[in-house]
Amino acid sequence: MFLLSLAAAFPAGGAYSALLFCVAKMLRDAPGYIWFDFKRKFKENVKQAAPLGIIYAAFVYTEIFLLGSLLYGGADFGAGGVVLVLAPGIVSGIVAPYIFLMVAHIDLKTSQIIKNSVLISFSNLIRSFAGMLAGGAIWVVFFLFLPVSLVFAPVFFIFGFSLSGLLCLMWIWPPVNERFSIEKTLNDL
Repeated sequence: MFLLSLAAAFPAGGAYSALLFCVAKMLRDAPGYIWFDFKRKFKENVKQAAPLGIIYAAFVYTEIFLLGSLLYGGADFGAGGVVLVLAPGIVSGIVAPYIFLMVAHIDLKTSQIIKNSVLISFSNLIRSFAGMLAGGAIWVVFFLFLPVSLVFAPVFFIFGFSLSGLLCLMWIWPPVNERFSIEKTLNDL
């Protein structure tokens, strides 16, 4: 079942990159059609972003399993175990948005994108952490109020990804734009 769910995560990386591209475009007040731009960026980025999305999905599944066993399974990890469970989730939550944002906007090899994402996210640690918290807040609320929040699941799945992408992008866009001059390049086109 785990491998089947990872196969289903194939489009997740490309979709998240396309989502961040469209939200960034709206924030810049650039003209365009969202569905057309989303499909175009998805097709352009799916080859590079799909493996990243699958790896990230496997990581998220593992984190959910570990957190579930920590909170509900009665497992006693101790203080060190809690840190070992939470730290990788925080680090991935800080770095992953930069990776998918750069896949959408910058034409580099995957290894270079990962390296740049790690460097930029840790050199702007407070901003990156705020982006992770702002982007993940809507999903934390959704999971905290389960099963009542299941009534609102369609609304969460329609607007939740965009809203969390917007809230995260508000924090992570400035350092990426400053480093790569994305807005200037797009305005010159």
